Amino acid sequence: MPEPVPDDIALAALAARLQAALLQRRWRVATAESCTGGWLAKLLTDLPGSSACFGYGFVTYANEAKLDCLGVSPDTLSGEGAVSASVVEQMATGARLVSAAELVVAVSGIAGPGGGSDGKPVGTVWFGLAGPGVQLASVHRHFRGDRDAVRRQAVAAALQLLLERLGTAA
Repeated sequence: MPEPVPDDIALAALAARLQAALLQRRWRVATAESCTGGWLAKLLTDLPGSSACFGYGFVTYANEAKLDCLGVSPDTLSGEGAVSASVVEQMATGARLVSAAELVVAVSGIAGPGGGSDGKPVGTVWFGLAGPGVQLASVHRHFRGDRDAVRRQAVAAALQLLLERLGTAA
């Protein structure tokens, strides 16, 4: 059975937990978003005091933006596609270099309703995490539902992955 799609209250609660954990450590987070279209940055900046832990949010929906803003390799994009481990890792690395944030999350996926393939069906989402230190990781998830449901689940997963990286996951 698929997990329930998080509502606005659940997403805001995750963002507040992340902000509290970041403030406790005096860390900053940056986001590099494709399929979530800035939703993570919006949630983080909805919170009072967000400027103490959030300074950079990149919406790099088009491949050209991934190349120009985050330094993703054109060979990686053409060879593996935008929805891949290598691309989200490069997105996270690029965002970290520009922002100097201690922690970065990158998201790229296929929210639908079109755009999927046999190898990458609608609902496929990759997450890249950079920091602390030089740690770099990528995680793959597959979500079910319509475009809004996939995007909501991707936003929730990104926040949860950041909380896990901070050691404060539920």
